[in-house]
Amino acid sequence: MMVGPESFERDLRKSMNVTHLECAACGLRHEARRLHNLCSACGKPLLVRYDLNSAAASLTKKCLNERGPDLWRYREILPVERDENIVTLGEGFTPLVRASRLGAQLGLSELYIKDEGQNPTQSFKARGMTAAVSMAKELGATKLAVPSAGNAAGALAAYAARAGLEAHIFMPRDTPRANVIECEQTGAHVTLMEGLITDCGAEVGRRKEAEGWFDVSTLKEPYRIEGKKTMGYELAEQFEWELPDVIIYPTGGGTGLIGMWKAFHEMEQMGWIGSKRPRMITVQAAGCAPIVRAFGEGKRFADEFPNAQTTAFGLRVPRAIGDFLILDALRESGGTAIAVTDEELIEATKEIGAAEGIFCAPEGAACLPAIKKLLAEGFVHSDERIVLFNTGSGVKYVESFSN
Repeated sequence: MMVGPESFERDLRKSMNVTHLECAACGLRHEARRLHNLCSACGKPLLVRYDLNSAAASLTKKCLNERGPDLWRYREILPVERDENIVTLGEGFTPLVRASRLGAQLGLSELYIKDEGQNPTQSFKARGMTAAVSMAKELGATKLAVPSAGNAAGALAAYAARAGLEAHIFMPRDTPRANVIECEQTGAHVTLMEGLITDCGAEVGRRKEAEGWFDVSTLKEPYRIEGKKTMGYELAEQFEWELPDVIIYPTGGGTGLIGMWKAFHEMEQMGWIGSKRPRMITVQAAGCAPIVRAFGEGKRFADEFPNAQTTAFGLRVPRAIGDFLILDALRESGGTAIAVTDEELIEATKEIGAAEGIFCAPEGAACLPAIKKLLAEGFVHSDERIVLFNTGSGVKYVESFSN
């Protein structure tokens, strides 16, 4: 199949539905057609807002039957104005696998795995980067920079190469080797640093102005979340417009969870779904669980988690700038936050693989011990429709399974 904006006929040759950007915390409006990082008033993330009535005029459930199997099928609620600026590798519309054997072992009648490891660059990060890099190209950026625990780096490197833009990537020195090689082989400028992703982010912050970099860190620009939110649209479409009862989501920076929550509200405003929402459940590693701790303490903002350690590198995010958005979604949905140990999530990788043939990343595998704990607590029930998210492929993490 041909991959590119020309690979299928779209109803619109350009999208004019973005109205403005809005601060998620203070509500300040920002102009949409220029590069932004955080809110100019309070330093919190910006969200893209659309004229959803206009979008719904051409984006209909029926028309989706005629569109290509990638996330750009939802063109009218994505921010790129002109098709020629879309930078794509065919990302999105990943399989929703009914996990019948695993479900039977757990006593669950409707257990599903949304397998994001099937994306280009083998993780859900491809969704965010197709949108972020496309917008960076459209708005005139030429050099992009990101701190990453691994998969976001690989995605930025690939999409920047596709767009002909420079990628400057900062990763902890102990990042899985596959991620480092991936970035090097797709033309990125790679810097390995001592410390955690927060240290890498601080380095980007110190150098970006002098170097002329546009910072595409998680939630420090408005568009990665727009690509990630399409996971919510896909879930609704794949379940024939009835959302599941429970979504279990491995959470580091939390953009995917925040994005899906945004998508559900957009779909309701367009008349696609009703007011019912899944219970959103965050899973973190016990060695790095700032959201779990803040949720348990009833806080809206999460303190930095000290001495963060986990073999699930995507969960090793000691401080998330979108913490309040994650916690808001958990509470509004009646969900919760739960931590699992590294031993549990590594064992779960093999358990899922042996039952369903899906080689999960450790982050995705963390959802399984979380389900077991939630069943034991009576928080989820055997007849509920439950979706766990495998956010990436286990092939990126061979070091995690060799000890």
